Amino acid sequence: MTKSDKVLIFDTTLRDGEQSPGASLNMQEKLQAARQLAELGVDVIEAGFPVSSPGDFEAVRRIAKEVKGPEICGLSRAVKGDIDACWNAVKPAKKPRIHTFIATSDLHIERKLKMTRSQVLERAVEAVRYAKKFTNNVEFSAEDAVRSDFGYLCQVVEAVIDAGATTVNIPDTVGYAIPLEYGDMIRRLIQRVPNVHKAVISVHCHNDLGLAVANSLAAVAAGARQVECTVNGIGERAGNASLEELVMALKTRRDLFGIGTGIRTQEIAKASRLVSKLTGMVVQPNKAIVGTNAFAHSSGIHQDGVIKYRTTYEIMNPEDVGIEESTLLLTARSGRNGVNNRLKHLGYHISAKALEKLFEEFKALADKKKYVFDDDLIALVEEEGRSQTETYSLVYLNTSSGTGVVPTATIRVQKKDEVLQEAACGDGPVDAAYRAIDKITGVKPKLLDYTLRSVSSGKDAQGEVLVKVEHGGMIVSGKGTSTDIIEASAKAYLNALNKIAASSSRPSKAGTVKERI
Repeated sequence: MTKSDKVLIFDTTLRDGEQSPGASLNMQEKLQAARQLAELGVDVIEAGFPVSSPGDFEAVRRIAKEVKGPEICGLSRAVKGDIDACWNAVKPAKKPRIHTFIATSDLHIERKLKMTRSQVLERAVEAVRYAKKFTNNVEFSAEDAVRSDFGYLCQVVEAVIDAGATTVNIPDTVGYAIPLEYGDMIRRLIQRVPNVHKAVISVHCHNDLGLAVANSLAAVAAGARQVECTVNGIGERAGNASLEELVMALKTRRDLFGIGTGIRTQEIAKASRLVSKLTGMVVQPNKAIVGTNAFAHSSGIHQDGVIKYRTTYEIMNPEDVGIEESTLLLTARSGRNGVNNRLKHLGYHISAKALEKLFEEFKALADKKKYVFDDDLIALVEEEGRSQTETYSLVYLNTSSGTGVVPTATIRVQKKDEVLQEAACGDGPVDAAYRAIDKITGVKPKLLDYTLRSVSSGKDAQGEVLVKVEHGGMIVSGKGTSTDIIEASAKAYLNALNKIAASSSRPSKAGTVKERI
C-alpha cells in the first residue's frame, strides 16, 4: 500500500495498556508480547515510558534491540531528561521513534501544569527540536486535544511540524468526544494547518463513553492516517481503542473507507489470547472479534442460515482473525496424536517431553469431563507453562466445610526441593485455603478482586479463577484452572504470590512516573 491508502497501526499495549491497574508485565512478558505484535504486523510498538523506572527503561531497550520489523517507540514528557532517557532506550532499534507530549487544554495548562499557553507552545517546540537532534522520527502529542481551544491547538500543531515533528497526535485523552464532533475536528484541523502535509496526523482515543473505536474510525474518514490502539482495548480507566475492532472494521468495510492496514489479521486471536493471559484481564465473551461468542450461533434460525450460506449471519470469516469455525471434541478415548494435532491447530507447538506431561493432565481431565474443548486445552497449556516457572506449586489440598462446621483447609506446597504444609480456618473453604497459603509463604497480601468463570461449556467444565492482590504497593493478578473451584482458587492465589516473590527477588526500582495521553 502507498502512504495515502494505508492507516498506520500504532500499538500502545505495552505502554498505555500496561497502565491498567494490575496489568503490569515483567521483562520477559513484555518481550513475548512485543514479538507477537511484530508477528501481527503493527507499524509501531510503543514499548513503554523509559524515564518512569529503570525496569521500564530496560524493557524498552531490550525490545528495541531484539524485536525486528515495527518501529520501536518510547514515550517522554516535553522534558530534556525524559527525551534523553527515551532516546537511550530506543536507539538500538533499526527504526526508533521518540514520542513527546504536553497538554494543550486550558484545564490542563492552568490546573495541572501551572503554565500559560505561550509557555506550553514554547516547551512543545523546544521538545520536538531537542528530540530531532537524535532522530528524524519524532511524534508530538497534544494531550487533552479534544478539550483544547481549537485555534490554539492549530497553532501548536503548525509550530511542532515546523520544528520537525513527523507525526502529530490529536488525542481524546479522557474519552469525551462524539464521532461526528471528533471527525469534524480532524477534518477542520487538516484544512486549517498550512504545513499539515509534512506530518502524519494520528489519533489516540480513550473509551470512557464507549466510543473509542467509533471516534478513531471517524478520524480516519476525515484524513487521519495513524491510529493508536491496544490489543483487547486495554488501558487506563475504560481502556483505549481496540486494535482488533479497528482493523477488522477497516477491512470489512473497505467499500466505505477505501483504506486498509498492514495487519496480518490471522494473528489477531493469538495476540488477544496472549495479552489476556499475560495481563490476567479476561476478554468478555461478547467482545467483538475476539470474544468466545463472537462467531457463535445459538438460535436455530441463525444456525440454519449459517449452514446454508455462512454470510447470512457472519459478516467476517472467523479464520480471517485466527478463530476456527468448528470445535474438535476430544474425549478420554483420544490419543496423543489427536491432542497434539489439535494443539498445533490452535497455534501451540510443544516438545515431545512437554506433550507427555500435558497428555497425562489431559487424560485426568478427560476422565472428569465428557468432552475436552479447545478452551480446556488452552487452559491446560497455560497452567503447565505457569507451573514450570513458579516458586511455589500446589502439591496437596484438603478442605472441609458445611452447615455448623468451621471451614478448614490443609495445604501442602512445593518450594524447590522443600515441601511445606500448613492448616488454617476461615470464613469459607477458599478463605481457609488462602490463610494456610499465607502461613506457608509468610506473605499476607490484600485480596482486591476474585472472579470465577467457566473455561468451557457444560456442567463438568473447568473453572478458571482470577484474583487481584496488593502487597507493598504492588498490584498483581493470578490465574488458576481446575474442575475443582477450590483448587483453582488456590492455584490462582499461588500464581499471584509467585509474581510477588519474583518481583521481590529483583533489584528495587525508582518511583514510577505515570502520565497518560
